[in-house]
Amino acid sequence: MELHQLRCFVAAAEQLHFGRAAQHLQMLPSALGRQIRLLEEDLGTRLFARTTRAVSLTEDGTTLLRDARAILAKVEAVESNLRNRSRAGAARRLRIGAIDSAAAGLLPLLLRDFRAGHPEVSVQLLEDKTIRLLPKILTGALDLAFVRPPDRADKRLEFRPLLQETAIVAFPQRHALAARKSITLADIADEAMLVPDRRSRPHSHDLTIKLFEQAGLTPRIVQVADEKQTIINLVATKLGVAIVPRWTTRMAVSGVRFVPLRPKQSGPVGRLPLAAAWLRGSRDPARDAMLAVLEARLRSYAREA
Repeated sequence: MELHQLRCFVAAAEQLHFGRAAQHLQMLPSALGRQIRLLEEDLGTRLFARTTRAVSLTEDGTTLLRDARAILAKVEAVESNLRNRSRAGAARRLRIGAIDSAAAGLLPLLLRDFRAGHPEVSVQLLEDKTIRLLPKILTGALDLAFVRPPDRADKRLEFRPLLQETAIVAFPQRHALAARKSITLADIADEAMLVPDRRSRPHSHDLTIKLFEQAGLTPRIVQVADEKQTIINLVATKLGVAIVPRWTTRMAVSGVRFVPLRPKQSGPVGRLPLAAAWLRGSRDPARDAMLAVLEARLRSYAREA
C-alpha cells in the first residue's frame, strides 16, 4: 500500500466519481482506476461497488476511508513540520563575505556584538576580494558582504556605505623610518614600493598612486602582488614598503612595523571606502538584524578603522 494509492482512493471515495477525482488529482481516469485496482489487490478486498449508474463504497471501503484520512493527515503534518524546521534552520544561518582588512578589523567587533543579541544565528565567513564576493551574492552563495564599493555598481545589488579605512605604511622592522611616530609621502618618495594588482584590488592599488599624485610625487613600484598578506610578508623580507589599511596591522607578521601616514591634505584620498552589499529586494531577517547592529555600533567601529 502506497501513499499515492491512498490519495487516489480518498479522492475517489470523496467524489464517488472517478472522472472528477482524476481531474482533481490532475491525472487520467484510467490511471486513477489502475491505482485503485492495485490497492484493492494489495488489500485483498473490494473498496468500491460499481454499477453502470453509480459508484459507492463497500463496508471495507468506508473503514479504509476513515483510516486513510488519518494516515494522510499525519503524513502532511510530518512534511509540514520538516519544511518549517528547514526554513527556520535557513533563517538561523547567515553567510558573510569580507575583504581581508574587514575580516581582520570589522568582523571580530561586529560578530562579538551581533552574537550577544542573536546567539541562535550561525554565521559562516568567507574572506575574498570584492571582485569575487559580489558575484557570490548574485548567485545566492552569500547573504551579505563587506567590500570596496565598485565604480560601476550592479543595479541588482544594494550598497550601504559604512566607513573609510585609514592608510598607514608598513616598513621592515629595522628600517630607518620604522621608529617614527608618523611620516609623510615625501619621507618615502625614494622607497621601493609594493602595491596590489589593480585588476583584483583597484581601490588599494589606486590608494598608493593617488596619494603620491596628491603630493606631486611618483611612486617607485618594484613589486606587484595579489594578496595583502603576501605584500606584508614581502615587506618583512625588506623587499620594500607598502601603504595599507590600518586594519592590516591585525594580520601583522614578525619583522614588520606600521607607521601612521600624514597625507598632504585631509580628505578621502588617503582613505579606503568600505561598504556592505546584499541582493536588492531580498528579505533576510538574520541579515537585517546584523545590519541593525552595524548601524547602532558603526561610529564605534569607524574609530578603529
